[in-house]
Amino acid sequence: MGLKDENNKAEESSEDPKRQGTLSRKNSHSSLCPTEDDEEDEDKKLELGPMIALKEQFEKDKDDESLMRWKEQLLGKVDLEEVGETPDPVVKILNLTIRSPDREDMVLTVPKDGKPTSKGPWFTLKEGSKYTLVFTFRVTNNIVSGLRYSNSVWKTGIKVYGRKEMLGTFSPQAEPYTHVMFEESTPSGMLVRGSYSVKSKFVDDDDKCYLENNYTFDIRKNWL
Repeated sequence: MGLKDENNKAEESSEDPKRQGTLSRKNSHSSLCPTEDDEEDEDKKLELGPMIALKEQFEKDKDDESLMRWKEQLLGKVDLEEVGETPDPVVKILNLTIRSPDREDMVLTVPKDGKPTSKGPWFTLKEGSKYTLVFTFRVTNNIVSGLRYSNSVWKTGIKVYGRKEMLGTFSPQAEPYTHVMFEESTPSGMLVRGSYSVKSKFVDDDDKCYLENNYTFDIRKNWL
């Protein structure tokens, strides 16, 4: 069916007296076909100005009360004690907590280099159990925009799982942030038991990576 047939259908339906009282809309040629301006916009790339240190932004407007109130509404309550002289945000992932209704919380300290020192699995999950990952992290120096988490899971060299989740945008502050992931369930059965390897990342809108965490975990018949 061509474009002309679609337009004829729209005209016929709008003139049908049996369908009076209903809304109809005839598509224009311009709504279906890209214009030269649209094509030019696609070729254009957004050019952002240089990033300015957050402290500098607050200092230059500190005498303007209305502007400072507007910035506070826009950026949230910023702890200036946690703001540095450089424009780059600093994000440190502190802890990973694994919550499950079947056992006490497991709180794991995330190493700075993302590599747990233990030679064995970092943690063990029980097959068929429900669990939730909770990350605790700290933001200093500047606002981090669009912080997101991704991970990929392999078993015997085959990728078996992957996920991505947006954490959000955060202002620098002394108190750590906590982000609770959605609840998941481990598979069950003899074939799913064993060791898994994981590669996870925390990156922002600029694709700056704050942590790459590589570790292994086990799925077993029971909790350890």
